[in-house]
Amino acid sequence: MLKRLFDIVAAGLALVVLSPILCMVGGAVRLTSPGPVFYRQTRVGRGRGLFKIVKFRSMVTDAEDSEPLVTSKDDCRITPIGRFLRRTKLDELPELWNVLVGDMSIVGPRPEVPRYVEHYSPEWERVFDVRPGITDLATLQFRDEELVLKHAHDREQIYLQVVVPIKMRLALEYINRRSFMLDLKIILLTLWGITFGRLVGRPEDILAKDAIEQIRSLNSR
Repeated sequence: MLKRLFDIVAAGLALVVLSPILCMVGGAVRLTSPGPVFYRQTRVGRGRGLFKIVKFRSMVTDAEDSEPLVTSKDDCRITPIGRFLRRTKLDELPELWNVLVGDMSIVGPRPEVPRYVEHYSPEWERVFDVRPGITDLATLQFRDEELVLKHAHDREQIYLQVVVPIKMRLALEYINRRSFMLDLKIILLTLWGITFGRLVGRPEDILAKDAIEQIRSLNSR
């Protein structure tokens, strides 16, 4: 109950306070790339229910018609303004609406597309016991996920074999440890990472080193 109350208050206040930024970003997307301002994609939420996640569009229209669904840093489908939005995480601000209406929480396991959920092992099913979130422990570890996947020859295979298992391990760790104080810590670390992350070291210093090593190992086979 406390978590949901916090989500409603925090998301509502954030949408009001950040409304000028939301308008500017929306205008920039509209002016620099043909197509809709918002991007909606089906994700799997609590209880395996489906919902539409809302983001600012950062890729060309109909990008999902081409493979793969996961993107890397050099993906040609990402628009110029989209690269900036992804780097600063501004593309995810509309997810506050998902939080407000109850699809998501501020903190919780990141929601996945149905296609990849089909590959989940039975022990990962616990992630559907809670609302998915905008940020979590895995978000902190993979703050620059696209840069990690840049090392992959087959992005989708590597995502499923390397990245997803690590994300699920961290998601289950969060579920086992979840508390209001842990949520606050994750929120603060997320804001710190977005604001100062690029000033604290090389990307490899703040990403999942084990994931990059596994990717390079699989690429060499």
